[in-house]
This record gives sequence, structure tokens and C-alpha cells, in this order.
Amino acid sequence: MRGGDEGGQTGNRLARKPVVAIVGRPNVGKSTLFNRLVGKRTAIVEDVPGTTRDRLQAEITYRDGHFTLIDTGGLEPYADEGYSALIRRQVETAVREAEVILFVLDAAAGVTRTDSEIAGMLRRVETPILLLANKADNETRREASLEFFELGLGEPIPVSAYHDLGLREALDRLIDLLPESPIGGPVDELRLAVVGRPNVGKSALVNAVLGEERVIVSEESGTTRDAVDTRFLYRDNSLVLIDTAGIRRRGRIERGVEKYSVMRAREAIERADIALLVLDASQKVAAQDLHVAGYVADAYKGMIVAVNKWDLAEDSEESRNAFARNVLRRLQFTPWAPLAFVSAKTGLNIDGLLDLALEIGETRSQRVPTPEVNVVLREAVAANPPPSPGRRPLRIKYGTQAEVRPPTFVFFTNDASLIHFSYRRYLENFLRKRFGFEGTAIKLEFRSRELSPSRAIGGSKARP
Repeated sequence: MRGGDEGGQTGNRLARKPVVAIVGRPNVGKSTLFNRLVGKRTAIVEDVPGTTRDRLQAEITYRDGHFTLIDTGGLEPYADEGYSALIRRQVETAVREAEVILFVLDAAAGVTRTDSEIAGMLRRVETPILLLANKADNETRREASLEFFELGLGEPIPVSAYHDLGLREALDRLIDLLPESPIGGPVDELRLAVVGRPNVGKSALVNAVLGEERVIVSEESGTTRDAVDTRFLYRDNSLVLIDTAGIRRRGRIERGVEKYSVMRAREAIERADIALLVLDASQKVAAQDLHVAGYVADAYKGMIVAVNKWDLAEDSEESRNAFARNVLRRLQFTPWAPLAFVSAKTGLNIDGLLDLALEIGETRSQRVPTPEVNVVLREAVAANPPPSPGRRPLRIKYGTQAEVRPPTFVFFTNDASLIHFSYRRYLENFLRKRFGFEGTAIKLEFRSRELSPSRAIGGSKARP
């Protein structure tokens, strides 16, 4: 247990599918291979070494086989400092977890010293290894791939991830090496995206939740580039933690890899249920924090403001209230988002953060019966009738909750174009006052339907 509540199960692993790890030196095409096997551009691909740093993973189904594919950063076996050393530890962890290793080599370059060093490291493990001679997109390179026999790891398979050549044979060989994997339908998972501006401790928080160095942590900003998914079990609930790159304001986004990182972070928010917006307790709420919160609100997701590095602050009710007031003053457009004061370094309140996420997950699935919606709607209209800026009065016939995750309410009116933003916010606040929905955005939709005044809420004979 790494949090503040007794009985927590932070970091417990789910029973998982077999794992296949892609390893190799920098710039041999590992991420291109990963994307080709996944079937979409999941990993960032740039023609520069070191683009992939953390372990990416995706679920793959081929023939009757099901496995988890892990992409890793470029391996430099004897690196002892900087990012290379951090990446090496990540690769070593992936190798320990894997049932099969895909050792990717560059058929155009032939055997290099680094390839030989990696091969020496892999010969010490008992895990089955497939050699993939990548970039073998012509006959000369396919013949040259035979040179990799000298690594002593078996027969190399010539492939071209870019041109999709030889991969079917590689997958057939891979499936034959895998142990039996569980087959089942989609798992009902709660997906948590860890978001925020650079260098507020997002990756450290991920590691604190998982109880291991699952992603690279560095004091230098911008360490995480991809969105990294990790499944884990907490209090018998299946959760997915998505670590993301820091989001900067649009005008401060550099071209290239950082542009992709921001795009991936926004995509992570889109596919998450709840965003954990990480703030640094030692810093004021900045414009970038508002920018990230705006992304979350626009996507109608749940959100928890995770105030990290609270171990450096004076932990008193007065200091918490003061910080909370400042956050609420700055994040006026998300007053429904609760705060959690945590420390990734000491594990302070990590379990409390996850418990709050589970509560918000349940709230996002809350459904209000239509009769109750209309009772509250009548009360709201009676207390504050909708303004009618023109000659035509706005009337609301009835409302219903159409969807969950996010909670979505549909209101039928005589003219939806007459709804003012302020009245939309008024109805949202009235619904929250009666039904809760703390921790999640709710969506209100207004649709036009010609009404008789006697049948509209607020009319002479209003009824739901």
C-alpha cells in the first residue's frame, strides 16, 4: 500500500494477457513496427533516435492469439546517466515482464556494436526471442539480414514495418511461441488521464499510484512524450492510468515531437473517464492549468484537481482552505471539480485520490428518472422563468436524462435558439443542487419542438 488509507490495494496487477516486448537500439524502427502491428499511429514516430522514452502498450488480437504489445525506447545497454540510463531500466522491466521478445535490428546497417551488446544481455534471459531484421524492403537487404545469425539468437526474419512486408510470417511465429491467453469481452474499466503542464510531477504521481517505476521520472520538464496506458487493480476495480506529456498553451508549443505530445495528451483526455489535473503545491495556478482544465471541461469528463508536492507545504486546514479558495477563484468554470492534496514523493493520500476517482466514476454513471427530472425542472422554471429577449417567449416542455458518462440531459423547447448561456448555467446548477454530480461535467442539450403554451413547463397547465 502506498497511500494514506488502510486496506488499499494500490499497484496490484490484473490477471493479464501474455506480454510481447519490442526492444532494440535507437532508430531501428521499433515504433513504426508497433504502429503497424497495432493498426494505427499510436507511438510517436520521428526520424531521430530517442523519440520513444516510456513503455507504450496496446492489446493485439491475431488469429486465435491475444497479447499485450509493449514498445520501448532505444536501448543503450551500458548507459549509466541521463535519459539513456532511465530508458535502459524501462527496457529491462519490459524484458522481465515479457513472454516473448521482439529484437528489432536494422537490415540496412547490419550488425553494430550496440546490437551485439543487446544480444549479450538477451542471451542471459530464458524468454523466447524473435529477431526481426527491419527495413529489409529489397532483395539485397533481405539477403544481408542473414548476417544477424552471428548474434546467436536464432534465425532472423526479414521484415519492413514501413512497407508491411514479412510481418505476417513474424506474427505466425510469434503466436506459436505464446502461452494460452484469456479470451473475453471488453472489461468495464475506469480510465484516468494524468494531465497538467510540464514538470508538476505527473509521472511521479503515476509511479506512486502503481507502486513501481513504471514510467520515467526526471527533474527536467518534458520527459514524458507519449500517452502511456497502464492497467491495474484497486479495491477490486479495474482501472487504467494514462500518463501524458505536459500540455502547454498553443502559442508555446514547439513543432515536431512536442506538437505530437500535446495532441496525444488531448487524445488521452478524450478517451478517459476522469482527468487528474496535477498542480504543484509550491506554485500558483497558472494560465496553462486553466488551459488544461478547459480541455477537460470541453470534453465533458470528470476531473479531480490533484495538488501534488503537499509534503512541502504546511499541512493544516487553514492552508488547505486557502489553496482551495485560490483554485476555485481561478477555475471558476469547473466549480464541480474536487481537490485532493497528495504527495507522490511520500505517498500522502494516494489511496484517497483513487477512492475519490471511484466515487466520481459511479457519479458519471448516475441516471435520474424522467419524472424526477421534470419535477426539478418545474421548480427551476418557477423560481426563475427563462428570459425571452424578443417577442416570442421561451417555453420548455419537458426534460429527460438521455445518457450517462457523461450525464446528458435533453430539454425540449419551442425554440432552442432562445436559450441564453446564463440560463443554461442556471439549469445546470439547479440540477447539481438536487442530484449532485460532483466531480464530473454534465451535458445539457436543448432541442426545438413546437409546443402548445398549455403543455409547456411554466404555461397555464404545465406538466412533465
